[in-house]
Amino acid sequence: MSATNEYFTPKIGSSVAESAVKAVADPASAHVTGHGSQATQVVLYGLRVDSLTMDQVIERCDEALRTRERLLIGVVNAAKVVALGKDATLRESLLDCDLMLADGQSVVWASRLLRRRLPERVTGIDLFERLLVHAEQQDRSVFLLGATDEVMARLQTNLRARFPRLRIAGARNGYFADSESSAVAEQIRSSGADMLFLGMSSPKKENFLADFGPSLDVPLQHGVGGSFDIFAGLTKRAPVSWQKLGLEWAYRLGQEPSRMWRRYLTTNTAFLIKTPQEMFRPLAPYEKTRHQVTQVRGQIASVTALPLRTAEPSDLSPTIVNDAPATS
Repeated sequence: MSATNEYFTPKIGSSVAESAVKAVADPASAHVTGHGSQATQVVLYGLRVDSLTMDQVIERCDEALRTRERLLIGVVNAAKVVALGKDATLRESLLDCDLMLADGQSVVWASRLLRRRLPERVTGIDLFERLLVHAEQQDRSVFLLGATDEVMARLQTNLRARFPRLRIAGARNGYFADSESSAVAEQIRSSGADMLFLGMSSPKKENFLADFGPSLDVPLQHGVGGSFDIFAGLTKRAPVSWQKLGLEWAYRLGQEPSRMWRRYLTTNTAFLIKTPQEMFRPLAPYEKTRHQVTQVRGQIASVTALPLRTAEPSDLSPTIVNDAPATS
């Protein structure tokens, strides 16, 4: 049988051999089952990405709001794909997410080229806007964390003008010392908010969510990047026609050429190099390292993502590990 570099991650209690044979027979079918709604995920560049439309994402969010079960939302774009292998903080923050969405159009195009098709692009800022609409319609409250006091004031003014029935349970700038983090977390917790939007820089955002996210009692938690600046009117987003062509980066480059040209040149080039590598030598799914997972009472708690070089029986044996990241 011909060799392949496809990877698989069996679910607890599933047949390792069955998953392996399926991946060998059809590399494009390698996937894992999503949380909650059983949505399909695809593995791209070592990251499990949820194959969902925007409407399906809103359904998942609505489910989390009804059950009060935490749903941490993350997004991935070309820049994050390039940084994944070297930036441990970024990698761990993405692996902590309950829902991972393709924010970059380049990632969606790559998924089609790699035969691990994503249905559409779901950007962080578009999801932010849809969730604000949902919050107003469903009488859900939001907490805004990030930016400066000036930007936050303008943001709230604009949001109240656009969504007059939106309940803002609380807001705070994102420039606080580590020693203040506990107090900020308590402010969010006591607000009773249903949604938390974070417009903070990395790694401060990731560290805050890792330390306090599970205890905030906020069902929806979503890092929105520079969305606060856009909604506050400080910066402009690319026209829809540019967005559909995947040229938002070019529009931003035109706004800030001296600051962005080197970043986009290196990032876009690196992404173009990584894509054929992913086609012929796909990365195994990364696994969390923050929390060790081992064999418990004879049950398989974690299985390494094994490279299926051939269909030989020796390749189908599961290995119990301490949840270390898998690399190619």
